[in-house]
Amino acid sequence: MSQETTYPSMKQPNILFIMADQMCAPILPLYDPNSPIKMPNLSRLATESVVFDSAYCNSPLCAPSRFVLMSGQLPSKIGAYDNAADFVSNIPTFAHYLRRLGYHTCLSGKMHFVGGDQLHGYEERLTSDIYPADYGWTVNWDLSDVRQDWYHNMSSVLDAGHCVRTNQIDFDEEVMYKAQQYLYDHVRKSVDPNQKQPFCLTVSLTHPHDPYTTLKHFWDMYKDEDIPLPTINIKQEEQDPHSTRLMKVIDIWDNPMSEEAIRRARRAYYGNCSYVDANVGKLLQVLKECDLADDTIVIFSGDHGDFLGERGLWYKMSFLEPSARVPLLVYAPKYFSPHRVQESISTVDLFPTLVHLAGGQLQTDLAIDGRSLLPHLTDAKNKHDEVVGEYMAEGTLAPLMMIRRGIYKFIYCSIDPPQLFNIKDDPNEMNNLAQKPSAEHAQILDQFIKEAEQRWDIPSITAQVLRSQRQRRFTDAALRIGQWKPWDHQPFKDASKQYIRSVAPILDDLEYLARYPRTAEIPPSALKTKIELENSARIQKNIADV
Repeated sequence: MSQETTYPSMKQPNILFIMADQMCAPILPLYDPNSPIKMPNLSRLATESVVFDSAYCNSPLCAPSRFVLMSGQLPSKIGAYDNAADFVSNIPTFAHYLRRLGYHTCLSGKMHFVGGDQLHGYEERLTSDIYPADYGWTVNWDLSDVRQDWYHNMSSVLDAGHCVRTNQIDFDEEVMYKAQQYLYDHVRKSVDPNQKQPFCLTVSLTHPHDPYTTLKHFWDMYKDEDIPLPTINIKQEEQDPHSTRLMKVIDIWDNPMSEEAIRRARRAYYGNCSYVDANVGKLLQVLKECDLADDTIVIFSGDHGDFLGERGLWYKMSFLEPSARVPLLVYAPKYFSPHRVQESISTVDLFPTLVHLAGGQLQTDLAIDGRSLLPHLTDAKNKHDEVVGEYMAEGTLAPLMMIRRGIYKFIYCSIDPPQLFNIKDDPNEMNNLAQKPSAEHAQILDQFIKEAEQRWDIPSITAQVLRSQRQRRFTDAALRIGQWKPWDHQPFKDASKQYIRSVAPILDDLEYLARYPRTAEIPPSALKTKIELENSARIQKNIADV
């Protein structure tokens, strides 16, 4: 599309980008009217939003998917091979762009950045990450038959149920508290609302990612008899080669699960989807209470899906629909009329979209694979209908590539037979048209294969992946000798400058500035106090930066 396309002329909107982790789009009530999952806040939001019915991630694994989303570039372009691959600091992200456009960029929650840079353009990060920032989870294609001890296994499925607390719950509760506090602080920063700096706040929750354990309140929203079992069952000996490897990776090969265990895991997953929805509701309520709703664009999406037992598979790591489809909605009724988008798009497209929503333009001499979704948001004619995906992590031993265009999905790997599905007629992907193609499908398959061979230099990419894996394994082993220096983000909070302190300025002024909404004109002393506090904070930040 044209680089000059922009959203309707208005002041720069605030942007609230909410991410869920491992949320399977096809089973959500946003896409399945018969879904038993209770998501009242997102369902209500969807009625006033632009909802994308065919949104995909570009790499069905946490870190690679997020690096692609942040950078607008495909995994092979930026070395986003697996969950322990570096996200190099010099790669521009949408956060870098938005900072240059005058936004305050802030992250609360998970982004699984790997390496010493834990910000990647965000000016502020409110929490640490739930996952490690080091090379400990590096995939090893050199030992293809060895199952790594950190791989997913079925314990999180077999231990499913309700709980009082988990690591995941601890994390998301902190993420939510810090995110809400950020919004409260934003509206209290400036006395003049017209002088407020626009923000881009990313709130990234780790739910409904496994373990399949949920708070009892959300568990009790469902009954066992209301939880449907998987509709697609494939015997392990009939699985395609990649799915066979996945079954061995997650340790379910020759370990069939009982219906009771499957139902309990799905029930907990449904509960965690409702937990995410409840947290979305909290953020929307804060926007409303702080008079931010009208000037804030809300985007909700995810990094990848979850099989949840469909096809005998769990988790992700595949370009089949339950694993690769993600939810995506854009709530901006002030800008775009609510409607549904049928064309296939992907999260790599969010980078240019966010830049355009902020009123900026893409720099033509910087690489980008994503394409703006503004034509889809405005329901224009020049909408693209294409997704390109790449996967180079556990479960494969060679680059696994995907092209979704129109009604077809093509999956290509040099060590596996090709797969071709008509998603319109075969949404469950049961009929691989590449196995015994008709004359028409043989021609389509041949075109896809030629396109894949032209698009990707598979031997070269394979060599890059192996070199990266070997370098990271060697480096990681060395770094574990002697004193360990973690790369994990360490959020700092100076308690001496919080709340009420005896060395702070006038008490009444502090109380006035902390109140929202304010009920009286700002006293001159409070304005002076505010300036002093801002100057002090600026000085402290400069010292910390040095």
